[in-house]
Amino acid sequence: MMIEADATVLVLAPVGRDAEVASAILAEEQIASRPCGSLLELVGSLDSACGAVITEEALLASNRQVLADWIARQPPWSDFPFILLTMRGAVPDQRLTDMLGNVSLLERPFHPATLIMAVRFALRARRRQREAETFLAERERTTERQTLLIRELHHRVKNTLATVQALLGASARTATSVDAFYASFSARVISLAKTHNLLTEDYWQQAPLREMLVNELGPYNDVQGTRIQLEGPKVELLGDLAVPTGMAIHELTTNAAKHGALSVPEGRIEVEWDVKRLQDKRYLQLDWREHGGPPTQPPKRKGFGSTLLHRVLKVQCDAEIAFDFRPSGLHFRMEAPIPDTRSVPAY
Repeated sequence: MMIEADATVLVLAPVGRDAEVASAILAEEQIASRPCGSLLELVGSLDSACGAVITEEALLASNRQVLADWIARQPPWSDFPFILLTMRGAVPDQRLTDMLGNVSLLERPFHPATLIMAVRFALRARRRQREAETFLAERERTTERQTLLIRELHHRVKNTLATVQALLGASARTATSVDAFYASFSARVISLAKTHNLLTEDYWQQAPLREMLVNELGPYNDVQGTRIQLEGPKVELLGDLAVPTGMAIHELTTNAAKHGALSVPEGRIEVEWDVKRLQDKRYLQLDWREHGGPPTQPPKRKGFGSTLLHRVLKVQCDAEIAFDFRPSGLHFRMEAPIPDTRSVPAY
């Protein structure tokens, strides 16, 4: 039977040669042991030990309250194994057996094989208790994650339904026909779903910004990969920033495909982003630049797309946004604070 290298057995036998004999027997079986000079020393080492061999007289001659208190404070998974050495023919003191609880009695003089067997049983019992500790700790962590996930799910569903409601109402107001309404509303819902797919892959927590951009702009790239240029560090956006940012990317892409750089074969789009730290907060800075498309000019009225960007980015994310309708192409800039705290621990 294999014994862990750190499976130490404490030995409290301050009188006679019991400690020396027991340690020598265990050493021959490659079982680590450590003699203790007092009950106080033994109790101070119990947390890291896997068993204890104690003589009856050592307990009777000591103040046992400190040991009784340690036994009472054991966590639910723990039932520390003791081996009590008694005198042959004597009746064990019930006060000691009741206090120790998980105790095996071993009469002296004992046969080496009997001591080894008792110690192996104690080590095996302690190992199984440690396995139970690990299982219970993981179960507790899983329960905590599930509770947080449910809370996050409720929060995300509530926000998503509010967003879909806004999309529905605004799309209906700006559509010129049923088909136009269906096309615009469906495209926006699909874009929203893509961002949610990225979030659910990380337990509704974070979505990579680059992948969000690729989901929307990838279909417009050319074979050489030069029409769409993305440049920036790896950034993971928490849900409350990822969803509005994903919608903003969709609106910008849709506008570029209808009226901007993506509406002509020679048009190009460059998206650059970076993360800056100001005081104690991190900020996402994103620049969207269009080149080679039709000349742009400020719109005469605010469309649904720009209204949506102002609403979801400024109101929901506390972001600063700016549109620059240059003749060479639209330049959109966003700066938004990045939340640093995950509501659900990572696996």
